[in-house]
Amino acid sequence: MEKSSFTGLGICDILTVTEPKILKEERVMDLTERMVSSETIFEGKIIKVTLDQARLPNGSLAAREVVYHPGGVAVLALDSDNTVYLVKQFRYPLQELLLELPAGKLDHGSEEDALLGAQRELSEETGLEAAKWTYLGYTLASPGFCTEALHMYLAQDLTRKGQHLDEDEFLDVVTMPFDQLAGQVMDGTITDGKTVSTTLKVKVLLGL
Repeated sequence: MEKSSFTGLGICDILTVTEPKILKEERVMDLTERMVSSETIFEGKIIKVTLDQARLPNGSLAAREVVYHPGGVAVLALDSDNTVYLVKQFRYPLQELLLELPAGKLDHGSEEDALLGAQRELSEETGLEAAKWTYLGYTLASPGFCTEALHMYLAQDLTRKGQHLDEDEFLDVVTMPFDQLAGQVMDGTITDGKTVSTTLKVKVLLGL
């Protein structure tokens, strides 16, 4: 993915990923599963679900249930004193309160610039704006059945404006030191995937 010229330094500029090596004596199999047919079985406001028939590498057919999601963004907003801004909200599918980074779906899927989506979500949920944005890459929520890609950002040089939540959105803004957030990620207190991934990327990037 190309980074916007406004995103600043990316985590990919810091870390080098080494591809796994395949031994010479190993046969390299084409692992691609090819769609044979696809039927839409549900289409809602956010997701679409299809039931596909896929041709496997060995030639047999298998059913694949696929959830199409427009993608989303998550933002770790870090103040000059290493204070982090999170949101506490009730998650209906789990029937519990979760502590998470500000986040949300892209309004128009891949057509919306991820940085603009991140700026919108941070402003809406916390009332914060940031002068410095760092793109941290993206994570796949659950690639076994879902297309959702979640783009992660570090926001710095913060200024406080007014919070403006959606009419069906209810949450509390919570602040804590970054090292406390990292500790809660590591001890399992915080279990939200995007929050875990983004926090650990920022910890490595900034050496916190």
